[in-house]
Amino acid sequence: MIETKTPADIEKMREVGRVVATALVKMEEAAEVGMTLRDLDAIGAGVLKDAGATSPFLNYHPDWAPTPFPGSICASVNDVIVHGIPNDTVIADGDVVSIDFGGVLNGWCGDSARTFIVGNARPEDELLVEVTRQSLFAGIEAAQVGNTIGDIGYAVNSFAKKHKFGNLKDHGGHGIGTEMHMDPFIPNVGKKGKGLKLFPGLVLAIEPMFIAGGRSDYRHDDDGWTIRSAKGGRAAHWEHTIAITEAGPQILTLP
Repeated sequence: MIETKTPADIEKMREVGRVVATALVKMEEAAEVGMTLRDLDAIGAGVLKDAGATSPFLNYHPDWAPTPFPGSICASVNDVIVHGIPNDTVIADGDVVSIDFGGVLNGWCGDSARTFIVGNARPEDELLVEVTRQSLFAGIEAAQVGNTIGDIGYAVNSFAKKHKFGNLKDHGGHGIGTEMHMDPFIPNVGKKGKGLKLFPGLVLAIEPMFIAGGRSDYRHDDDGWTIRSAKGGRAAHWEHTIAITEAGPQILTLP
């Protein structure tokens, strides 16, 4: 079901979006060589608790997953593209770390992700992270009333093609509101003018995931959650929750 939000609903989603964004900033600022992914998870969980919010990730158990998700963040390092489990993995110098994070406050969900490099960065990793970030904002800019979901995917994928990055095509964004994952699905590829026409009150999570090396194939770890690039290419993941309005797209997951 596609859920339409009122202006008042969107303001409530902005409240939880601020909590999510604040937590992501704190995790990035705290991240350093020698920390574990579990340490970052504790920071995110603490921000939620202090705000009176809860995690939509913790114990999330979709039909395809063998077990409930065991953390408040998805922590994906280097060749892990998405859904990495926040375990005792120690962050090393130069690691590319993607954090996907969500919150629920007063019955409304927010979802956002960012990628950063800890310690000394390789230029090729900096390019990967920045291009993926730029593709997110290109997708957001395409999310105008009267445009389509295909316009969003086209805008995102154009960055992957230009820079010869792999693009995780069968995973992507989604509707969001009273539930974390709702219709419609927002693929990171598309054709201009194709798909659902965007309308005011639609709230979406747009989330490109790019892979260095130009390949898009991947594999699952034995935990059933972790998605890893098949040939070891490093990955980046960026996401914002946005509202479609007559005045243009509004980003709801900002500090």
